[in-house]
Amino acid sequence: MSAPIVQPGIMDIAPYVAGESDLEGAARIIKLSSNESALGPSPDASSAFAAIAQTLHRYPDGDCAELRRAIAETFILDAAKIVCGSGSDEIISLICQAFAGPGDEVLYSEHGFLMYPISAKAVGATPVTAPETDLTTDVDALLAGVTDKTRIVFVANPNNPTGTYISASELERLRAGLRDDVLLVIDAAYAEYVSRDDYADGTALVEANDNVIMTRTFSKIYGLGGMRLGWGYMPPALADVLHRVRGPFNVSAAAQAAGAAAVRDTAFTDRVRSHNDKWLPWTRGRLIGLGLRVTDSVGNFVLVCFQGHPDHGAAAADAFLKGDGIIVRRMAGYGLPECLRITVGTEDEMRAVIDSLGRFLGKNE
Repeated sequence: MSAPIVQPGIMDIAPYVAGESDLEGAARIIKLSSNESALGPSPDASSAFAAIAQTLHRYPDGDCAELRRAIAETFILDAAKIVCGSGSDEIISLICQAFAGPGDEVLYSEHGFLMYPISAKAVGATPVTAPETDLTTDVDALLAGVTDKTRIVFVANPNNPTGTYISASELERLRAGLRDDVLLVIDAAYAEYVSRDDYADGTALVEANDNVIMTRTFSKIYGLGGMRLGWGYMPPALADVLHRVRGPFNVSAAAQAAGAAAVRDTAFTDRVRSHNDKWLPWTRGRLIGLGLRVTDSVGNFVLVCFQGHPDHGAAAADAFLKGDGIIVRRMAGYGLPECLRITVGTEDEMRAVIDSLGRFLGKNE
């Protein structure tokens, strides 16, 4: 018997593996593997979610009008330039579906988000990486990686899993160095956490160019990972393209209601940001004090590397943490086998992580 023929490139895809959530036999689990919000969702978002329980038989608004209005009002954007999706993952996938295909190349930095190569391969395109400098996107390397076949350049800013970023001027330099037929996609999933003066989320580049898209998510600072909700901001012509390829009801009614409430609850968002502003540097400082290499992350996580600790590598550290009921994320799939990514959780959770790693390294008093 013959089997259905799979499209070229599909079987080359290594399926995305999410952060672990469970440990058998653990009395208490501290999950710090998926960069979820330490404070959970806004109470307003939870209430909005509950309020639609009796209307689940109705199709959602296919235009996401109220959600786009809420996003536009909060960020002072043009609602007509916003496309919503089932997580920013779907926006990334739609971009590749619409603008790349067999024979094309999709370029991204060496340790960029795994959904870029997965989405590229899914449409038959070839993913290409550019080397980073000090675990940071290198604009010159990206520009050197552009060929006649390049159709899309993805830049996660801040980057996941390194937490590093490039400045607004470097983003502008990247755009200026690209051909007009190359689409620049700025993945700003962690933008709400960044307070550096030289950072920009990409909005201005979208407004000034015809070939720039910015993507965002509700899974991080808004605490709605379980809702699967994201959005992209782009010129009208590009929005028109994505509307043609997305599903007619690609965002559930529950996600739309919770998202609109979450983005409008700016006081809660400020609380989450303030929490991160305290515990991100605290955690980084304690890890450095243990003799570990830690990137200067501006997200809600840290990348911790164990090079120079031959008897106490990342795999052993991960196993030790799990023994204490703490789940973090191994980074071998990102080409960083000696690194762990640790989400910023609650105060108790971060103190538990530092205590555990201190005992692992034999440095606790």
